[in-house]
Amino acid sequence: MKKIAVVYWSGTGNTEAMAEAVAQGARDTGAEVALLACASFDPASLDTLDGVAFGCPSMGCEQLEESEFEPLFAACEGKLSGKRVGLFGSYGWGDGEWMRSWQETCRGDGAVLVADGVTCNGSPDGDALDACKALGKTLAE
Repeated sequence: MKKIAVVYWSGTGNTEAMAEAVAQGARDTGAEVALLACASFDPASLDTLDGVAFGCPSMGCEQLEESEFEPLFAACEGKLSGKRVGLFGSYGWGDGEWMRSWQETCRGDGAVLVADGVTCNGSPDGDALDACKALGKTLAE
């Protein structure tokens, strides 16, 4: 059984809803899934995981949330080489530049991105939640 963590930060609940869908998609494959707000995740646990999905909305000038999520992600970067990773998040403006930059950072860290990052503008609709479930499934396969 694969061990997957879905780690997220959410200010409005949009990214949290996406995280729940990613977790459900992974569970549907039979994976053991931990759904965790970023403050509850220990980067050292990456060594025990088969894959991890990170979720963070676009903040400010299309960047990761700076006070909680970005420091956590930076602490994880040294452990991402060869790790199966999925990315997701919501945004309210811009064109998704933060996701493209985040994906590039992960590739530079040696992560194995299992799919393009899943994004949605505002609250996730049915299509966005289905894409999140598919991301979770792909991550756990």
